[in-house]
Formats: sequence, C-alpha cells, structure tokens
Amino acid sequence: MAIITISRGSYSRGKEVAEKVAEKLGYKCIAREVILEASKEFNIPEFRLMKAVHDAPTIFEKFSYGKEKFIAYFQTALLKCLHDDNVVYHGLAGHFYVKDVPHVLKVRIIADVQDRIRYLMESENISYESALSRIKRDDNARSRWSQHLYGIDTADPLLYDLVVTVRSMSVDDVVDIICTTAKLDTFRTTPESRQAMDDLVLSAEVRTALLELKPDIQVKVRAGVAYLGAGAQMMKQPEKIAEMEKIAGGVPGVREVKIDTSHMMEWTD
Repeated sequence: MAIITISRGSYSRGKEVAEKVAEKLGYKCIAREVILEASKEFNIPEFRLMKAVHDAPTIFEKFSYGKEKFIAYFQTALLKCLHDDNVVYHGLAGHFYVKDVPHVLKVRIIADVQDRIRYLMESENISYESALSRIKRDDNARSRWSQHLYGIDTADPLLYDLVVTVRSMSVDDVVDIICTTAKLDTFRTTPESRQAMDDLVLSAEVRTALLELKPDIQVKVRAGVAYLGAGAQMMKQPEKIAEMEKIAGGVPGVREVKIDTSHMMEWTD
C-alpha cells in the first residue's frame, strides 16, 4: 500500500481531507504536531517549535548549527513514522523528504482564497479583515519556512503527483480522487521502493547519530552501506574520521561505512 503526503495552505480543508482519506483507506493519519513532539532533542519546548514555523529565518540564528540539527531531528522522526506504509501525513515538508520514493503519493490541496476566508470566518466567528490578515500571515510564514529550511516553494506543482482544488469539487470528491489514485499500481510498494525507504530512514538515523560530532555531515546509505561526506580538511583529522566511522558503524542496520571525498555524489538532506 501507499504512503500519502498532503501539502496544503492554512484553512484550505486539507486537514479534513487527510483525515477522511485515512479513514476511508484504513491508514494512520499524522500531522506535524506529532512529528515535532519527537524533536525535543532540539532542546526547545513544543510550543516554541510551533512558533518557529512562523519565525524560521530568525530563530535558528540563535543556535549553533540550529538549522541543520532541527532538520535532522525532524527528518528522522518523520521518516520513522512513514516507514511502515499505510500512512497519511499532512504537514510541512513531507513530500520533500520522500520525493524519490516511488510508492509515495504526493498531493497538494489548493483552495480559493475567498473560500478560505469564508471558512475561517465561519469556524472562528471573526471578521473578513481578520481572516484575510491571518491567512496572509500564515501563507507568508509557510513560504519563508520552506524556502529557508529546504530551498523549495511548496506551491510549485512540479513537486507533486496530484494537485486538487477544493472548490467546484466537494471534500468528499477530493477524498475519492486521492483514494483512487493511491490504489494505482504506480504507488504500490515494491521491493525496490521498500529498499529506497529503508535507505532514507537509515541515512537519517546515521546523520542524527553524528550531529554532535559534525552537525553539517552529509550521509547517504545504500543497502546498508553508509557513505559519509568528508572534505579535504576533515581528511587531515584521522582521529575524527575514525570516530565518525565508529559512530556510524554502531547504528543498527549499517553493515559498512565508507568515507566519500569525491563531492560528486548527489547528496540529499
């Protein structure tokens, strides 16, 4: 079965869509709030991490390698939650981390801004001006967050397999379309796609294990072999290289560690 990631703007009914898709398919439904709870190693309470969604360009400047550490913890937690399939995730960056896994259906939900304003006004009993201001603020915050941390524009349709507009279609119509698409052979888990997901999870775990030693470490795992990026300066520190190899080799699932100095590999976060 598939993994489904749903990206959506605020008040576009994406959360409702995600929950109904999960219910119809019998999948687990998770959101970024659940993932962020697993990122406590960043030493910021959850409410501050939630605030960081709005302050991403500035909050991480207060911490040494704050951006790299947060991405590593967030990525590891998210990938572990997605690993076993039959999951719908709605939140930030889900599609980004699993972009090369074939059995992931990446969905973008779009809603007309006037519909979003009306939905927010009715659900929270606020004025048109207040609703418009909040939506603009949230949209800008999400855009800054994605650009600052990942260098992507979440509104780019090329990032997704399916882009659906909640307007002429009802929420139930959108749910039906997503569920039907998820059942296509294209998104069926295969041994190859399972290996790709296993490699992603193990890569994230190795990188997290090495954070304190080298926060900006580049890691890629292929079938149990962990490749660690090392520049010319690091190669002059054999003790540090040996420690990296020891730590990486101690992560369950890693059967061999190799140091890559070519800089020709296409590294991914």
